[in-house]
Amino acid sequence: MLKGQQSWWFNNKPVIIGASSVVGPDEGEGPLAEDFDLIHPELDMQQKSWEKAERLLLEQATNFAIRHAGLKKDDIQFYIGGDLMNQIISNSFAARSIGAPYIGTFGACSTSMETLAIAAQLVDSGNAQYAMAGTCSHNCTAEKQFRYPTEYGSQKPPTAQYTVTGAGAAVVAPTGDGPVVECATIGKVMDLGITDPFNMGAAMAPAAVDTIQAHFNDTGRQPSDYDLIVTGDLATVGHPIAKELLLRNGVPMNDTIFNDCGLMVYNVNKQKVQAGGSGCGCSAVVTYGHLLKKLARGELKRILVVATGALLSPLSFQQGESIPGIAHAVAIAGKGV
Repeated sequence: MLKGQQSWWFNNKPVIIGASSVVGPDEGEGPLAEDFDLIHPELDMQQKSWEKAERLLLEQATNFAIRHAGLKKDDIQFYIGGDLMNQIISNSFAARSIGAPYIGTFGACSTSMETLAIAAQLVDSGNAQYAMAGTCSHNCTAEKQFRYPTEYGSQKPPTAQYTVTGAGAAVVAPTGDGPVVECATIGKVMDLGITDPFNMGAAMAPAAVDTIQAHFNDTGRQPSDYDLIVTGDLATVGHPIAKELLLRNGVPMNDTIFNDCGLMVYNVNKQKVQAGGSGCGCSAVVTYGHLLKKLARGELKRILVVATGALLSPLSFQQGESIPGIAHAVAIAGKGV
């Protein structure tokens, strides 16, 4: 199972038999709108608080994923989830409605691939028949917790990113129809001393580079083995930094398509999203809503999703701490590849 220093190789190739994505209005105006299961026209989603709206997103995404898998809630043996809120309350409260044994995780915006890697590990090792991974974020809850309440109307610099309002979930099983999870590389915490919470792309870029290089070193693969390598939410600032660092380190990223979920989820040049998308929901809705469909249609054969996260908190920022970064990578291939 362990491949190299920090990668898991799944010999039994667990299958993603059901996945879903539910988003808010801004994501529904982006280029991937037709790939989402449900688009909410309003940010409040007829809930009494932003936090309850975020929880609703996740509950709906998990329900869609279970339905797409042809299962019932009682069939899910483990649910692995996390989010950006203090004590990951969106997932902890949503887990009540799922009713499965719950493993809560926190990887900031890298949570989508962290949870998928754990779900695949449980299934591949025979410790679960059906495991579900899920995560979510909401623009207004993240703004309120990490920056300023939406009502404050603060002006943001161009380097700031726009938290995706969305949730994604995937059900993993030993067999079935769907793309397979081939391997995962668990990232290390990287910290280059960046302290600006409005420049998280630059803070996370070194972690993405480190995990991508570790993945290639551990697995013996190269960029050309993938039709697409996509980072989580480095956006217009962090993604060019990551590409430059990889090329400088001798990694031939020009041999594949190298993109970023934060650039894909919005029309960055037309929508008012600053540098692009971020948040736990960013890589989740792009992967589970858009990329898995391209794998199913045969438009992509093998992808590497490198979800990135900034491991800061309001408390650490107030104490003048720098922003540690993390990235987790999961390789997903179309059926029969």
